[in-house]
Order: sequence, then structure tokens, then C-alpha cells
Amino acid sequence: MPGQRVTVIGCGYLGATHAACMAELGYEVLGVEIDAAKRETLAKGLVPFYEPALEELLAKHVATGRLRFTDSYEEAGAFGSIHFVCVGTPQRHDALGADVQYVDAAVESLAPYLVESALVVGKSTVPVGTAERLAARLESLAPAGAEARLAWNPEFLREGFAVQDTLEPDRLVFGVTSARDEQELRAFYAAVIAAGTPVVVTDFATAELVKVAANAFLATKISFINAVAEVCEAAGADVVDLADAIGHDVRIGRKFLNAGVGFGGGCLPKDIRAFLHRAGELGVEDTMSFLRQVDDINLRQRTRVVQIATSMLGGSVARARIAVWGAAFKPHSDDVRDSPALSIAGQLHLRGALVSVYDPKANDTARATFPTLDYAESALAAAHDADLLLHLTEWPEFRTVDPVELAGVVHRQQVIDGRNVLDLPAWRAAGWTARGLGRR
Repeated sequence: MPGQRVTVIGCGYLGATHAACMAELGYEVLGVEIDAAKRETLAKGLVPFYEPALEELLAKHVATGRLRFTDSYEEAGAFGSIHFVCVGTPQRHDALGADVQYVDAAVESLAPYLVESALVVGKSTVPVGTAERLAARLESLAPAGAEARLAWNPEFLREGFAVQDTLEPDRLVFGVTSARDEQELRAFYAAVIAAGTPVVVTDFATAELVKVAANAFLATKISFINAVAEVCEAAGADVVDLADAIGHDVRIGRKFLNAGVGFGGGCLPKDIRAFLHRAGELGVEDTMSFLRQVDDINLRQRTRVVQIATSMLGGSVARARIAVWGAAFKPHSDDVRDSPALSIAGQLHLRGALVSVYDPKANDTARATFPTLDYAESALAAAHDADLLLHLTEWPEFRTVDPVELAGVVHRQQVIDGRNVLDLPAWRAAGWTARGLGRR
């Protein structure tokens, strides 16, 4: 209920978004962040990454005092009775599984300061079985004992739409062990539920699996249409027309049937690998083995673009000037984790190409990852004197570039549309050799 005090542990992408949005819903929020630089940035009302509308929302509630930040778990334990765990679970360095050390550390650091009844709510994406283990650990470490309870409430944020997805989610999932905990979560999310958001109440294991199953399904859909795109290319068909046609079937739907360079980011790639890894630990790896093919198809899309580029440049990219439009893994984000665009740019650079990258928001994060690439300040600047243009992140501004005007900037009029959203007939009419993936 508004005015209630809550804490958010871990103020990265998920945590900062959740904290700002809970403040927007009327709660008094204390964010716990042990990274001093990140904490100081947030305390100034600034966000250390790009997410539309988030910085304005966060700054608004930092200014009002409804949202503040600390590194003290003792302060957090005394501050509120509901504590959201929003720390990251990256892929492990030694295996495909998720690294849950930060989740463990958050619970173990908070528990000793829970002296009264409290509900700790996990939002991080974790391997199935984690919540059950943490619930026992929480009870054993907290002075409140069994009154320190655990629930799991997975997040379903889309980068670029995180604020909307938090304030107006398409569903809420509560993994709980008692009616009491369910009612506490229903009361907390009362305004969201009243606006029409459906609630699914279930057990820990199902709540944990919901998120990875959803991401595995979406990844499978993307890799399916990318595999079909290769068939279309070989057969002289058009994958966009095909996707439009099958997308009219309500059992299939059109979303996530956009063939291109594939998926990336901090969720889908690592989540399908972690899902497969956990299935193996549970003795059912063969059942989920198709996820290996999903991953392989996705990575092959990057190689395909490099091969097509090499072919269009006469068999070698060495010393060729290549413009790359896009560095983030998707538009409306500056996230370059496992980005297909940056991976392709890097592969071409390693083969001797002179690569110039432009992204409206991700130049700085890309530069930190691939400092050896050249970064331009505009789409036209990146394309200056280029022998080949690659369109790899579907920012709206790239679709508005006039191919006639651009022809006067480049050295050779050649383009690969790695996202299949450019008007290829218009580009060809302007004198360009234009290729899509699975397009006529």
C-alpha cells in the first residue's frame, strides 16, 4: 500500500527500474547497492545506462526523497518489511549455468538484520531449485526465524520498455508457500492488479521456471524464423512475406518472427544456456537438447552476415571500409552484451576491414567493449567513403535515411539489411545493391 517502506537489493538494470517504479506507485524505497560509483550516480538522480523514461522517473523520486540509496544491509533490514532481491545472475565462467553467488550473498547479507516479520521477494532469474534452498537459508540466518519468509516474483522486462513493463505488466507471477505471503504480495501490487494485470499464484519451482521457459520459447521462435530464412534464400522465397502469412494464424502470432541477425543481450542467450544446463543437472538434458540448436542457429546468423559481406566485397574484407549502423543488441537500449551487431563488427575488424560504427545510444558502451573499432557521431559519418553498409540494429532513425542522399556519401552503393526492415525496393531504385536475410 502507498507509503509502505520497501527495499530493493541490487540497483543495476532490474533493481534501478523496480526501485523507481515502486516509488512512482507511492512507496518509500531504499535501494541497496554495494558498488560505490553506481550508488553515487543513482543518488544524484542519474542512471548509468540508457533506458527510456527511467532517468526522469528516478530523478523525480530522488528529488522528493521517496527514493534513496545505501550500501548498508543493516539499514535495509530496519527500513522495511518487504525486500526485493534484484541482483544479476550472469553466466558462469566455468559452465553454461547461471552464477547465483550474488543472489546468495544478498540473502545472506540481509538475513542477520531481519529481527521482525519480513517477506524477501526474489525477482532475479535463477535456476529452478534456488528459491527452496534460499528459503531454508533465510530462516536459519534471520533472528526472526520462520517469520523471515521467501517468495519468488520473476521479472519480465523488455529493454527499451522496462518502465512500462513494471508499471503495467502483462502478468504477475507469485511463487509462494502460504496464503499469507500471497495476500501480502496482492496487497503490495494492489494498484497494478486493479488496473487489470492478471496474477498467477504458484509454487517456487514453477515461478522460477516461468521466466526461463518464456525466454526459451521466444529464442526458439526467433531461431526458427532465421532457419526458415535460409531456406527462403535458397528457394528464392521471401521470409518477410512468409512470416506475415503464418503470423495471421492466431496459434502462431507475428511477434518474434522477424528474421535477421538474431538475438543478444543479457537475458535470452544466457537464459537458454542456463536452462539447458539445469535440465542436465536434473537428468532431463536430452528433453531440452533442442536449445543447443536454437543457440547454434542464432550464432550462425552472425557468421552468415560476415560471409555475405565477404562475398559482396569480392572474397575479402581486408582494407575494405565497412559502415555498421547499430551496436546495441536492440534499439532503445545501450546494452551491448552479446550484441549481434558488435560481434559482426568485431569479426570483420579481425579480418582486416576498416569498420566504422554508429549507434544513437550505445557508442560509449560499445567503445568500452571494442575500443579498437572506429566510432562515428552520425549515421552519415559512419558511412563516409564506405564500400559496404551493414544495418544491424533497427533504430528508427536508420529507416528514415534517404538512400539517394546516402549514395553521395559512400564509395560503393552496397548494403546488407541485417534486420529486414529497410525498404529494399527503394534502395535498389536509388542504385544500391541491397541484400536482406531471406529476402528476394
